[in-house]
Amino acid sequence: MMESVFPHPVLVDIEGVTRRARFARLSDAMAAVRTSLARLPLEKEHAAYLAEQFAPESVGRLGDQLARIGAVRAIAFVGMDVHVIYIRPARETGQ
Repeated sequence: MMESVFPHPVLVDIEGVTRRARFARLSDAMAAVRTSLARLPLEKEHAAYLAEQFAPESVGRLGDQLARIGAVRAIAFVGMDVHVIYIRPARETGQ
């Protein structure tokens, strides 16, 4: 696992689905996203795509994206409803 790619706390929220939560490790945040997405009535193909995007083996890729760009964004479609999945670095001030 490439956790050292982004060894900082992160914030995660899925608009309209979860409240913002802070995680000490990116891999824990990704697991929370997978758990939340599994509870949504996503179409099979979309669920498979999102599962791949947030799979444990994607931690290196997402960590690199956080380090280079400062955020990870994806969209979960539930029917016509759009839920933005947002992962970003947590501020050191406790956010």
